[in-house]
Amino acid sequence: MTDARKTPAGPAEPGPAGGDGSDEQRPRVVVRDKRRVDATDRPADEPALDRPAGERGEAAPAAGPDEAPEAVTLDEVAQSQQAEEVLAEAAAEEGTRTAEGGSAEQVPAPALGAELEALRADLDERTKDLQRLSAEYANYRKRVDRDRGVVAIEATAAVLAGLLPILDDLDRAREHGDLVGPFGSVAEQLQVATSKLGLAGFGEKGDPFDPTRHEAVAHLTSVEVTEPTCVDILRRGYLLGDKLLRPALVAVADPEEPA
Repeated sequence: MTDARKTPAGPAEPGPAGGDGSDEQRPRVVVRDKRRVDATDRPADEPALDRPAGERGEAAPAAGPDEAPEAVTLDEVAQSQQAEEVLAEAAAEEGTRTAEGGSAEQVPAPALGAELEALRADLDERTKDLQRLSAEYANYRKRVDRDRGVVAIEATAAVLAGLLPILDDLDRAREHGDLVGPFGSVAEQLQVATSKLGLAGFGEKGDPFDPTRHEAVAHLTSVEVTEPTCVDILRRGYLLGDKLLRPALVAVADPEEPA
């Protein structure tokens, strides 16, 4: 069995006398056997030569000064270079992360405090803007609702104002007793419909005179009254809620002064 260990090369012997000295320039030849020996084919009493000398229980031979180094293949060199490149890239990435983390941790406290104050000021400004916009929107909604109500009242008042002459004719017909039969039913339905819209009539005999609601077309004196009083209603007045659609035409009696 061929020993797989390297055979140290001895010093080159000088060439024959009188030669040109080329033998002294010739490189040393090293023979290596890389065949692997299966342990199953080795006899039991034969020592395992393919294992290191330390595992066989033998002392590893010391390398001589003239022993040739072990040959390295190109694949091993390429693998070694790739491993070194991978390690270098990993070290660079780790250094970058460390540098980034270190720069974040090394930010001085005054700078952080100033940045926090700036953020708080910005937040307060945005909060004030939001509150101002909310208040403006609330006022806008109130104004729109109020305007919508005013427009609705004005539209209703315009429609009912056009019906007031018809209601006056119905009042005169009622005084003369002409609201009978189907015509009386229609008059009642019209009055009910206008009442649902908020129309209310006023002006009765004996009501105290109110210059804001009554329009006096005649004045007289009477011992039967103690204050200015409406003694005759020439035309009824009408209200739409709190809005005066038309004042009432009345005759007013003033109290008579004693002689």
